[in-house]
Amino acid sequence: MRIARRLLCSLPLLLLAAPAWAAGEAHDFTATTWGLIALTLFIVAYAAVIGEEFMHLRKSKPVLVAAGAIWVVVALAYGTIGQSEAATKMLRHNLLEYAELLLFLLAAMTYVNTLDERNVFKALRSWLIRSGFSLRSIYWLTGLLAFFISPFADNLTTALVMAAVTLAVGAGNPRFIALSCISIVVAANAGGAFSPFGDITTLMVWQKGVVKFEQFLPLFIPSLVNWLVPATIMAFAIPKGRPSVSADLFRVKVGGYVVTGLFLLTIAMTVLMHHYLHLPPFLGMMTGLGILKLHGYFIRRNELRQPMPELAAEGLSAPEHWKPATKPFDIYISMKRVEWDTLMFFYGVILCVGGLGALGYLSVASTALYGELGATAANILVGLASAIVDNIPIMFAVLSMNPDMTLGQWLLVTLTAGVGGSLLSIGSAAGVALMGQARGYYTFFSHLKWTWAIALGYAASIWVHLLLNRDLF
Repeated sequence: MRIARRLLCSLPLLLLAAPAWAAGEAHDFTATTWGLIALTLFIVAYAAVIGEEFMHLRKSKPVLVAAGAIWVVVALAYGTIGQSEAATKMLRHNLLEYAELLLFLLAAMTYVNTLDERNVFKALRSWLIRSGFSLRSIYWLTGLLAFFISPFADNLTTALVMAAVTLAVGAGNPRFIALSCISIVVAANAGGAFSPFGDITTLMVWQKGVVKFEQFLPLFIPSLVNWLVPATIMAFAIPKGRPSVSADLFRVKVGGYVVTGLFLLTIAMTVLMHHYLHLPPFLGMMTGLGILKLHGYFIRRNELRQPMPELAAEGLSAPEHWKPATKPFDIYISMKRVEWDTLMFFYGVILCVGGLGALGYLSVASTALYGELGATAANILVGLASAIVDNIPIMFAVLSMNPDMTLGQWLLVTLTAGVGGSLLSIGSAAGVALMGQARGYYTFFSHLKWTWAIALGYAASIWVHLLLNRDLF
């Protein structure tokens, strides 16, 4: 039943698909057999995505198949009016959009994986656990760090690191773990809403050129309010006392701090190249990836020159005896650990949505949402829908439809799409991941118990944005 409800809620959003550049060129096949077949294919594929946690079928698989099938339908539909080449042109345009997103995320994810391999995140976690903070202090620190780390690292990685701290210090205290995990999810999602590097939705808005990098900054206070309101309410339920835990001491490996600096340098370089030279963001990120690979070459050479103590005691040479768990640094291992299922999911979603758009669903959605409801109401509904449906297809659909909105409205939909997923534990990648990591402590219903507080934060963040940034509307 829950899948059926999600599917019914997602149906209006399916109508949002169409490349903006082709809005005037796409023919209307919505009432034809071709349009209905394509729409049915997407509904079936997305139903499989929604049921991932029950079927254990990776979400990329059904949408990859649906993407190919939908574009076959698009080609056949345009063939009936003698314009088969138009389908190819539209497909290549969608592929270009995906390629830019893929290269950007490939570089960013490789950096995050390298930071993890160099023990940067483990060292942070170790420090927090050993610092002797009270449970309430750790509750606030993990939320605060999640909010300020997620604008640079993705919200999923940030949430996992902070949740590991919560699990370590909250052993035997399920209420503390559940409340801290909720705070972390909300904070990670809110922190990513005011930075193009913090969430895929903000990245898509930035790459599309709708909002410039510095124009995201007005979302900082609304995003902070989005987390602070529910965090403050839940803080009253946090138990008092101090944890008594012992944790392994992790130190940052050689080169880890340099990797951190290179990541920040890459972000700055990407922003400057895009702002002043008008070059696409992926170019700066891929250039930064090249610099990371050069640095990785020197890390590897250094580690190969330092034999393992146990091998040296036996007179053996380390390079010939490295085991998989202790082998020297290899940048391609970090690239291998990139979330390829997520990247393939983006490919399938972008092509599915683009295919539906080529069949002419744009005008229907434009009239129903931004025409009749108005931009503010529509953008608030987009955020509510993102608690049920993945925010990636929602934001891509809005960008594809390209409604005529002010900067303030574009920031509003960026905010709502980014933080709306916090309303339910299944509404964001961070929430889903923490349900697995803190199994038995952080659950769908433990999150649902505090949805009212999160909803207050959602409403407050919108109100603050409308109030503080009214000159942008």
